[in-house]
Amino acid sequence: MIRFPSLRARLSPFIVLAALAGSVLALGAQAASLQISPVSISLRANQAAGGINLQNLGERPVYGQVRVFAWNQRNGEDVLTPTDELVASPPIIEVGAKGSQTIRLVRKGGAAAGAAAGERTYRLLIDEIPREDEQASGVAIRLQYSVPVFVAPVDEAAAPNLAWSVLRKDNAWVLRVRNSGALHAQVGAASLVDGAGKETEISKGLLGYALAGREREWRLPVEPSVRLSAPLTVRANVNARPSSAAPSVAAESAGGK
Repeated sequence: MIRFPSLRARLSPFIVLAALAGSVLALGAQAASLQISPVSISLRANQAAGGINLQNLGERPVYGQVRVFAWNQRNGEDVLTPTDELVASPPIIEVGAKGSQTIRLVRKGGAAAGAAAGERTYRLLIDEIPREDEQASGVAIRLQYSVPVFVAPVDEAAAPNLAWSVLRKDNAWVLRVRNSGALHAQVGAASLVDGAGKETEISKGLLGYALAGREREWRLPVEPSVRLSAPLTVRANVNARPSSAAPSVAAESAGGK
């Protein structure tokens, strides 16, 4: 089991840079860069397979390993667990200079696997493998791409249902969102507004996801000594739509410090 995004830990001499899927990651004239499309994969409940395209914009081939993990959330954090419910082919890639390659995702059991009512969530991880000449030089830069994969629930009317709260936990202010709906919520461009109208930016872009039936937490960029109290307003883009909500405020979470 992997707690995401703690995947950044690797042994020297490799330096791992975690990157958002879809970004074009240029490492200079001597390195390759990949563009991934789409940046998020959505499969219908009865859809047996899908795919993602990798385009190498660099002047050298890119080699990589492809893995699929079941994506869950526990204790407010993302957790990844190896799975064979979704299979990536090929598992090892070689994308030539200025070339492209498609990775195919196949659900175990095919279309029959869509019988479950709830949304299924996965992460497709693509790890670049350093070339021999990079390893020989003593310093190799590896990139890791993480692509969310969603298999829709049978109910096409399913939607997220979010409840927000602000609380102190481990000597820090934390924003928590509970999604009691049957569909994930993508949260981005978020800010917190206090009763005096002062706005604190939480994230300019993607903050993260609240999976169906789960909780997700993020530390707020607020000093622990600051007193936060209602009324507060959370403003965020939820599934690409602006929204606002009045979070509950707690002085301390259970077990907090």
